Amino acid sequence: MKTVTVNAITKREKYKTVISSETNQIIADEPISDGGTDLGFSPVELLAGALASCTSITLRMYADRKEWNIDEIKVDVQFSRDTVSNTTSFQRVISYVGNLEKAQEERLIAIANACPVHKTLSGSISVETRLG
Repeated sequence: MKTVTVNAITKREKYKTVISSETNQIIADEPISDGGTDLGFSPVELLAGALASCTSITLRMYADRKEWNIDEIKVDVQFSRDTVSNTTSFQRVISYVGNLEKAQEERLIAIANACPVHKTLSGSISVETRLG
Protein backbone atom coordinates (compact mmCIF):
# COMPACT_ATOMS: atom_id res chain seq x y z
CA MET A 1 0.00 0.00 0.00
CA LYS A 2 1.38 3.38 -0.99
CA THR A 3 1.01 6.08 1.64
CA VAL A 4 1.12 9.77 0.77
CA THR A 5 1.19 12.47 3.42
CA VAL A 6 0.19 16.09 2.86
CA ASN A 7 -0.66 18.85 5.28
CA ALA A 8 -2.86 21.90 5.03
CA ILE A 9 -2.36 25.04 7.08
CA THR A 10 -4.97 27.79 7.31
CA LYS A 11 -4.11 30.92 9.26
CA ARG A 12 -6.24 34.02 9.73
CA GLU A 13 -6.40 35.09 6.06
CA LYS A 14 -9.85 33.78 5.09
CA TYR A 15 -9.69 31.00 3.79
CA LYS A 16 -6.28 30.80 2.20
CA THR A 17 -4.79 27.38 2.89
CA VAL A 18 -1.31 26.21 1.98
CA ILE A 19 -1.24 22.52 1.09
CA SER A 20 2.23 20.97 1.25
CA SER A 21 3.76 17.65 0.37
CA GLU A 22 7.35 16.68 0.88
CA THR A 23 8.39 18.59 -2.27
CA ASN A 24 5.51 20.80 -3.47
CA GLN A 25 2.99 23.42 -2.38
CA ILE A 26 -0.34 24.62 -3.74
CA ILE A 27 -2.85 27.15 -2.42
CA ALA A 28 -6.46 26.26 -1.75
CA ASP A 29 -9.08 28.87 -0.98
CA GLU A 30 -12.77 29.54 -1.24
CA PRO A 31 -14.33 31.85 -3.79
CA ILE A 32 -15.11 35.41 -2.78
CA SER A 33 -18.82 34.54 -2.89
CA ASP A 34 -18.19 32.07 -0.02
CA GLY A 35 -16.12 34.49 2.06
CA GLY A 36 -12.71 33.49 0.75
CA THR A 37 -10.14 35.46 -1.20
CA ASP A 38 -10.11 33.22 -4.31
CA LEU A 39 -6.32 32.82 -4.24
CA GLY A 40 -6.41 29.17 -5.26
CA PHE A 41 -8.52 26.18 -6.11
CA SER A 42 -11.43 25.37 -3.82
CA PRO A 43 -11.24 21.96 -2.12
CA VAL A 44 -13.93 20.63 -4.47
CA GLU A 45 -11.98 21.91 -7.49
CA LEU A 46 -8.90 20.14 -6.14
CA LEU A 47 -10.87 16.90 -5.86
CA ALA A 48 -12.16 17.19 -9.43
CA GLY A 49 -8.67 18.26 -10.52
CA ALA A 50 -7.17 15.16 -8.93
CA LEU A 51 -9.44 12.97 -11.08
CA ALA A 52 -8.82 15.04 -14.23
CA SER A 53 -5.05 15.15 -13.84
CA CYS A 54 -4.70 11.50 -12.84
CA THR A 55 -6.76 10.47 -15.85
CA SER A 56 -4.77 12.64 -18.22
CA ILE A 57 -1.41 11.46 -16.86
CA THR A 58 -2.47 7.81 -16.93
CA LEU A 59 -3.62 8.14 -20.55
CA ARG A 60 -0.41 9.95 -21.53
CA MET A 61 1.70 7.18 -19.96
CA TYR A 62 -0.30 4.50 -21.76
CA ALA A 63 -0.24 6.29 -25.13
CA ASP A 64 3.51 6.82 -24.85
CA ARG A 65 4.10 3.18 -23.96
CA LYS A 66 2.00 2.07 -26.96
CA GLU A 67 3.58 4.76 -29.19
CA TRP A 68 0.16 6.06 -30.17
CA ASN A 69 -0.12 9.26 -32.17
CA ILE A 70 -1.63 11.57 -29.54
CA ASP A 71 -0.31 15.14 -29.28
CA GLU A 72 -2.63 16.32 -26.49
CA ILE A 73 -5.01 14.81 -23.97
CA LYS A 74 -7.65 16.95 -22.27
CA VAL A 75 -9.86 15.74 -19.45
CA ASP A 76 -12.82 17.83 -18.25
CA VAL A 77 -14.37 16.81 -14.94
CA GLN A 78 -17.61 18.16 -13.55
CA PHE A 79 -18.33 17.54 -9.86
CA SER A 80 -21.87 17.49 -8.45
CA ARG A 81 -22.95 16.88 -4.88
CA ASP A 82 -26.52 16.48 -3.67
CA THR A 83 -26.53 17.17 0.06
CA VAL A 84 -30.13 15.99 0.46
CA SER A 85 -29.51 12.48 -0.87
CA ASN A 86 -25.82 12.51 0.18
CA THR A 87 -24.69 11.51 -3.30
CA THR A 88 -21.73 12.68 -5.33
CA SER A 89 -21.16 12.30 -9.05
CA PHE A 90 -18.36 13.08 -11.45
CA GLN A 91 -18.84 13.54 -15.17
CA ARG A 92 -15.60 13.05 -17.10
CA VAL A 93 -15.09 13.95 -20.77
CA ILE A 94 -11.87 12.95 -22.50
CA SER A 95 -10.75 14.58 -25.73
CA TYR A 96 -7.49 14.30 -27.59
CA VAL A 97 -5.55 15.67 -30.51
CA GLY A 98 -4.17 12.85 -32.59
CA ASN A 99 -5.06 9.99 -34.84
CA LEU A 100 -6.50 6.83 -33.26
CA GLU A 101 -8.60 3.98 -34.51
CA LYS A 102 -11.95 3.12 -32.88
CA ALA A 103 -10.46 0.20 -30.92
CA GLN A 104 -7.77 2.51 -29.52
CA GLU A 105 -10.42 5.04 -28.46
CA GLU A 106 -12.31 2.29 -26.65
CA ARG A 107 -9.08 1.30 -24.92
CA LEU A 108 -8.64 4.91 -23.73
CA ILE A 109 -11.92 4.66 -21.82
CA ALA A 110 -10.85 1.40 -20.16
CA ILE A 111 -7.48 2.90 -19.20
CA ALA A 112 -9.16 6.07 -17.86
CA ASN A 113 -11.32 3.91 -15.60
CA ALA A 114 -8.16 2.26 -14.28
CA CYS A 115 -6.42 5.46 -13.18
CA PRO A 116 -5.56 5.38 -9.46
CA VAL A 117 -7.81 8.31 -8.46
CA HIS A 118 -10.79 6.85 -10.36
CA LYS A 119 -10.28 3.53 -8.58
CA THR A 120 -9.99 5.33 -5.24
CA LEU A 121 -13.18 7.36 -5.75
CA SER A 122 -15.19 4.39 -6.96
CA GLY A 123 -13.92 2.01 -4.28
CA SER A 124 -14.53 1.75 -0.58
CA ILE A 125 -13.25 4.82 1.26
CA SER A 126 -12.72 5.35 4.94
CA VAL A 127 -11.68 8.55 6.73
CA GLU A 128 -10.38 8.38 10.26
CA THR A 129 -10.09 11.63 12.20
CA ARG A 130 -8.28 12.38 15.46
CA LEU A 131 -6.71 15.35 17.19
CA GLY A 132 -2.92 15.51 17.21
